[in-house]
Amino acid sequence: MTRIKSCGMTRVEDALLAAEFGADAIGVVLTARSKRKVSLSQARAIIEAMPPFVTTVALCMDDEANFVQEIIDTVRPSMLQFHGDESDEWCAQFGQPYLKAIAMGEGAAALYQLRDHPHAAGLLLDGHGLGEAGGSGKSFDWSLMPRDLKQPLILAGGLTPDNVATAIRAAQPWAVDVASGIESAPGIKDPIKLRAFIEAVRNA
Repeated sequence: MTRIKSCGMTRVEDALLAAEFGADAIGVVLTARSKRKVSLSQARAIIEAMPPFVTTVALCMDDEANFVQEIIDTVRPSMLQFHGDESDEWCAQFGQPYLKAIAMGEGAAALYQLRDHPHAAGLLLDGHGLGEAGGSGKSFDWSLMPRDLKQPLILAGGLTPDNVATAIRAAQPWAVDVASGIESAPGIKDPIKLRAFIEAVRNA
């Protein structure tokens, strides 16, 4: 069964709805480079509202180590997610499970990065370009998704209720991650799109 992460949460009610509809994880963005950025207090409120067995993920991008530690201490997410140029050693220093995003905007040329983070709990392949923030709504060639890595692979970038089933069949990911594809505005989730996305994944 393909797992589902609904990312870029900015409101408690949206995160609760995602959990109610069956999302396995929700994500909050704390890097200043994102239009879905929330404060530490907002992130903590969203995460504290989650029911049991919903994984909570805090997203960073080339942030200072002391800020990442503040996120861990204040927000207390289940996992971290790094979207920048962070090395495996840098990400692992916090002693927390983490996901590492791989910018697939370059296509096949980006695949070399997949073996650079052996300590990551999973690798998130997103459609944005190198140095760009995630949540751009850009997709990539799903057939590039490798099948020979031990780490779970999460597919992201340009996924919508209309194309996610096709993406799952093409890429066969362990999980899918969606933000812009279920929104009415950046950070504001559309309940109809959210439900339709989760149902499409479950039926794929």
